[in-house]
Amino acid sequence: MMRANPVQAFLCLALMIVVIASGCRGRQFAHVLKDSQQDVVGTHEAGAETFNPLVEQAVGSLLARQNQAVDLAGFQGDMNRPKRICFVGLENRSSEELGDFYDQLYQQIDTLLANSEEVEPISGRFVDAGLSLARLQPQELFIPANMQEFSAIMQQQGQPFDYLLFGTLTSGTTESNADYQRDYLLTLELIDVRTGTSEKESAKVRKGYHKTALGKAIKYNPFRR
Repeated sequence: MMRANPVQAFLCLALMIVVIASGCRGRQFAHVLKDSQQDVVGTHEAGAETFNPLVEQAVGSLLARQNQAVDLAGFQGDMNRPKRICFVGLENRSSEELGDFYDQLYQQIDTLLANSEEVEPISGRFVDAGLSLARLQPQELFIPANMQEFSAIMQQQGQPFDYLLFGTLTSGTTESNADYQRDYLLTLELIDVRTGTSEKESAKVRKGYHKTALGKAIKYNPFRR
């Protein structure tokens, strides 16, 4: 009985792997993540693993401050009712395109506000309609004449408001040879339209990007001081 040549056996195995890989080319596999499972981590830019905690932390901090203000006021005067908030949108000033995440982030923020007892947000559909009728972009509302026109339109729709809410996403990148760290910051600014005073709450997520898995292991070795 002839013994198989090791070189021939290796080449045969390599050929089988190539054939199998070629047959699977173009196919894609997916699975539904359970709530207990971690989000998939984006390898080139931010994704759910970054945006979800940013929204939860920033909105949570904003609502906590409103709740604290109500407690300190002792439910006196206007504090008997939640603040009427007009959320006019999210501005992306980060180094990455948001793509389909833009609308999702807007809806996440709007939903958290709508489900809270600390504030009373106006429906985004009314806000969009008001801005469209006034032919204004959100940043143009700081011009007094524009604000008066927008407020009048919202009054006509039966949607008066006390505060404007702006969201801004920024990023900062620190490079280290082939690897880099990117810090994502979501800031929510609440502006009193009567006085112009504002308050801000922010949330930050730091994320490392590496060319190789070895690069990550070297930089984040748990035994390294």
